[in-house]
Amino acid sequence: MPKSKRNRPVTLSKTKKKGRGHKEAVVNGIREAVDRYGSVYVFNFENMRNLKFKEFREQLKSTSRFFLGSNKVMQIALGRSAADEIKPGIHKVSKLLRGSSGVFLTNMVKEDVQSLFEKYEDYDFARTGSIASQTVELNEGPLEQFTHEMEPFLRKQGMPVRLSKGVVELVADFTVCQAGKPLSPESARILRLLGIKMATFKLSLICRWSPDEFELYKELLDDSDVETS
Repeated sequence: MPKSKRNRPVTLSKTKKKGRGHKEAVVNGIREAVDRYGSVYVFNFENMRNLKFKEFREQLKSTSRFFLGSNKVMQIALGRSAADEIKPGIHKVSKLLRGSSGVFLTNMVKEDVQSLFEKYEDYDFARTGSIASQTVELNEGPLEQFTHEMEPFLRKQGMPVRLSKGVVELVADFTVCQAGKPLSPESARILRLLGIKMATFKLSLICRWSPDEFELYKELLDDSDVETS
């Protein structure tokens, strides 16, 4: 009788979370980068796609460096208040590290950075739980974009289909998703099959710090203390 996979021992070293050593490396890396680069930015991201972000980061590796991870660790690296900040005024950057955010350090002039971030966006297929940006409806009739082998799979996704002379046919109108509502796993799969991309991977600048000035680009909730702290 074959052994159950559930009873196999798991090596604890493979399940450990990133520990103190990793956090210290991030803190030291950020502090070294602050000394190396002239400007520090906070940016927010929507619909993160790791491969796309890696490509974006590679384009700028000669002049810049990105940090993503625990906001708390990045805040510690920069300093959370005027009392423990590593550079004068840089704790204002720390206060804006919230939610889906990261740190971008660079020697690029600010106009080029702003232009680069404003123009960058990439489209991808939306994932389960994402909010549909549009309503997608399919009308009753043949679905010639699908081969006959797809018919069982489409039925499993809840689509009212059948084979008619080897052609997949929708026997009734079908709503794949509705604008403003979360996508179900089935809806996400169907949209991918249809080639409809609803997720936009975007990066938005929140603020910029340099030894000479601090600029706030985007207002966030509860950030009224940033300018005066």
